[in-house]
Amino acid sequence: MKERTGTVNCMIASIIICIIAELIGPLQFKVMGIDVKILTMIWVIIMGILLSPTLLGKVIPPLKKFISSAEIKRAPFLLSLTLYPLGIMFGINAGPKVGIVLQAGPALLFQEAGNMMTMLIALPLGLLLGLGRSAVGGTFSLCRDTALGIIGDEYGLESREGMGTLGTYISGSVFGTLFYSFLAPVGLAIGFHPYALAMASGMGSASMMNAATAALTNAAAPMYAEQILAYSATSGLLTAVTGVYVEMFLALPLANWYYNRVNPGIEKLRAKLFKKASEEA
Repeated sequence: MKERTGTVNCMIASIIICIIAELIGPLQFKVMGIDVKILTMIWVIIMGILLSPTLLGKVIPPLKKFISSAEIKRAPFLLSLTLYPLGIMFGINAGPKVGIVLQAGPALLFQEAGNMMTMLIALPLGLLLGLGRSAVGGTFSLCRDTALGIIGDEYGLESREGMGTLGTYISGSVFGTLFYSFLAPVGLAIGFHPYALAMASGMGSASMMNAATAALTNAAAPMYAEQILAYSATSGLLTAVTGVYVEMFLALPLANWYYNRVNPGIEKLRAKLFKKASEEA
């Protein structure tokens, strides 16, 4: 008999989930007067999780036969395959816009350094929580589409690094829009200039950028509105053009180097903490 690979069922499930998500539409609501919009991807993620054999599959036997361990094993490879056309699209879009990148000025050109440096705090915290190599995949970038492609090609999305990237990707899709909707007004309140916050809004995610820009425009003085939109759009373009190269050639090697340096000390600290906790228990 021909071995079941799970490819066909994965594709059928993906099409059905996407249709249902599009019919439901985005989630929109207000929190403390701030407009929050979460894209339809939230429904896709929720339905994909529920289809797991360990969740709805437990209570609906036919569903467990349709989405079984074969489909779970096949899904990461299919996801990696779909990311290659996305990488080609980024490259095609980036070529004609190199001039815009060069004209943007040093502040915008070096913004990727700021995006990359967040791992200096995040990676040790992840290791302290016991994430291991997953912390590398989860902290070397904001973990959007380009990061999935890079990690999937380098390690495979079923690896520990891939699990970390996917985890950050999903949590960003669920909580990122809400987080950035509040972050922009808070940044203004503590003294950051609207233009600096606008530049920071272009972090490589369209939904997060739109949420941050909308909240910032509403909170800042009206005279800044046009420039806020211009800075955030340019920043987003630069991240799309340069982000994939920074992630591939700088951020990921730096994350691996940093992991090798800090992990031994953190593992010793964890061993002491757990030993002390077990003795007290």
